[in-house]
Amino acid sequence: MRTETRNLALLLLVGGSIGLAASFTLMVEKVHLLTDPGYVPSCSVNAVLSCGPVMSSEQAAAFGFPNPLLGIAGFPLLIATGAALLAGAQVRAWFWIGLQAGVTAGFAFVHWLIYQTLYEIGALCPYCMVVWAVTAPVFWFVTLHNLRTSVVGKAGNRRSTWVSALATVPAVPLVVWYLTVFCLVVIRFWDEFVSMA
Repeated sequence: MRTETRNLALLLLVGGSIGLAASFTLMVEKVHLLTDPGYVPSCSVNAVLSCGPVMSSEQAAAFGFPNPLLGIAGFPLLIATGAALLAGAQVRAWFWIGLQAGVTAGFAFVHWLIYQTLYEIGALCPYCMVVWAVTAPVFWFVTLHNLRTSVVGKAGNRRSTWVSALATVPAVPLVVWYLTVFCLVVIRFWDEFVSMA
């Protein structure tokens, strides 16, 4: 097995497991909140890190059901894919295209949730941020794999050049993304952070 494939398999396995654990915990907390309106979620630390307002918001059920159910359904697919790759499974192109569609939709949804959390709800959910944090590398490295192996179309010379360039520094776009989200959080909650200091 190629090193890149093995690393991607491990990322899917570990990232999927962390995402599933966070999603499952969020769902348990949501059930407690539904059965007891006075319940204080375990992830409510202070005015900024507070799951209660996030879980009680309309955005927490964007499709008419609690958002964590998406993670409970989706992350096991990543775990199974990672395990299958580690076991030596040969995955067909259609599966990679489907996986790309899924992780792209998940990453787009994460961006919507980040915006809603920062600028509409005004509170951060630690478990939600764990899901954000694992979705980003899963999306990025699945995309990079698919570009490198030409699963998402034939790679021309120009495309091959920039894909090769990205492959030499694969973590850079991810680090930029994490730093951008971190800066947005700090800017949005700067006054609250200063008052808590």
